[in-house]
Amino acid sequence: MVNEVLDPVSAGPDLAAVRGSTTRVKETTGYRVFTVLNTVALTLVGLLTLYPFLNLVAKAFSSQGYIAAGEVNIFPRGFNVTTFQGVVSDPMFWINYKNTVVYTVVATAIAMVLTTSFAYALSKPQLKGRGLLVGMALVTMLYAGGLIPNYLLVNALGFKNTIWAIVLPNAINVFNLLVMKSFFDNFPQELEEAASIDGLTTYGVFFRVVLPLSKAVIATMILFYAVQFWNSWFQAYLYFDQRDLYPVTVYLRNLLAAATSTESLGSDAVQIASNVQSVAMLLTVLPIVCLYPFIQKYFVSGVMLGSVKG
Repeated sequence: MVNEVLDPVSAGPDLAAVRGSTTRVKETTGYRVFTVLNTVALTLVGLLTLYPFLNLVAKAFSSQGYIAAGEVNIFPRGFNVTTFQGVVSDPMFWINYKNTVVYTVVATAIAMVLTTSFAYALSKPQLKGRGLLVGMALVTMLYAGGLIPNYLLVNALGFKNTIWAIVLPNAINVFNLLVMKSFFDNFPQELEEAASIDGLTTYGVFFRVVLPLSKAVIATMILFYAVQFWNSWFQAYLYFDQRDLYPVTVYLRNLLAAATSTESLGSDAVQIASNVQSVAMLLTVLPIVCLYPFIQKYFVSGVMLGSVKG
């Protein structure tokens, strides 16, 4: 009898129609108004966020007269590529650009290995000295050694004018470490226990079970580290004294500094600082902008999965 009542087919079309209608949520007038206002608000926020980038692109391709007059908004005025030609025709630009790619890839790879391993170890309550290790990591967020001690240390270790001066001092970002630790804290222990019963060692569990299921947070951390190392320029400016070792950010920084004081691209192509600044920023940010859409789907989920839960 119960089956007959619960089965919409045997109970007749009336019950099936009632059940089908109950699954639909009727949108109220207030909900429609909220949806419209929410869409408009988010669209305006998106446009406001996009405007500075469009203005940057427009200035990069505009002539100096229109920029100086403040007539450039989101479309180029007096189309001009002289600054681009002056920058990309310099062999040193491409040498420094290659350095940036190498530094970013190597530094991000090392940082991910150290951060992931450290965070996984800290997520284990049975780890002896776990509280001490967490405290040591947190102290570095509150206290820094200072510029001069850091410089003396890097110089004493023989890292000056080497890639290690950029990679090792920033190998672990404590914020990223805590995000990954929080993610591993909430990782299902049953999966690790089942893998251990099947004969996997600690390293086997980590590499064959944990990491494949942590793609979202790993992709997010890769983005964080890649942006950090790509945009970094001060350490290279501090520890390198050879032009062929500079990353492209230092090259463009020097280009902008020269543009504000003298002729930066030759006597026949004098550009105002705003135009050179726009070209410099565009060339620097473009690779990251092109990379972001490929890992954007992991970004939000990775941050939420690794967030601290109350």
